[in-house]
Amino acid sequence: MVNLEKTSREIHKVLRATWRCYDVDTEHCDKAGVGDAVRQRALCTDLTIVGPALLNETSLGPLVINGSLFDTGKPVLVVPEGAEATLSPRRVLVGWDSRVEASRSIREALHLQAGAEEVRVAVVDPEATCTGNGAEPGADIAAYLTRHGARVWVDRLASRGKPVATVLAQHAIDTSADVIVMGAYGSRWLRERLSGSVIRWIVGTPLPLFLAR
Repeated sequence: MVNLEKTSREIHKVLRATWRCYDVDTEHCDKAGVGDAVRQRALCTDLTIVGPALLNETSLGPLVINGSLFDTGKPVLVVPEGAEATLSPRRVLVGWDSRVEASRSIREALHLQAGAEEVRVAVVDPEATCTGNGAEPGADIAAYLTRHGARVWVDRLASRGKPVATVLAQHAIDTSADVIVMGAYGSRWLRERLSGSVIRWIVGTPLPLFLAR
């Protein structure tokens, strides 16, 4: 409780300096109630931001992300230690696999992508689309983003046996991306609620992740 009150005061101090309207709420509950406490608050927000302090708490990080992401349908911005979070990124990497969850993540992050200098749509181990018009993989979502004012390039990548998440993270580094946008349920590695192994991958990723499902 002492640590909770100390953190609350520190957050008040930071927010007061921004001259914005704000509210700081605290909740002291056992581990079983963490997901529901987060869910109740996330339902009334546009975006939940999860920082490194929670991510490094391996017993709490998955509960917070699951409560905000899977139980509300609202997007989450995950910020690992050392990553610089911004809502005005210059370069955005989008993980695209033609699934509903990936589409939702792109729609939820339109405000990030429309204002970026560069949006790179990454398609890992792509297969030709079955639209009957000969469109290349990724061309459909690139056209969608372009209509919303984004400057889009499509990168078709081969996994060469590596996990999709690893390929995306490396490509984000190679393209100097500021944030990775991806669906949190369509990819095989995130089809279940976030596990310890996925949290470890997130913690080891040097970039913020914008997740939606």
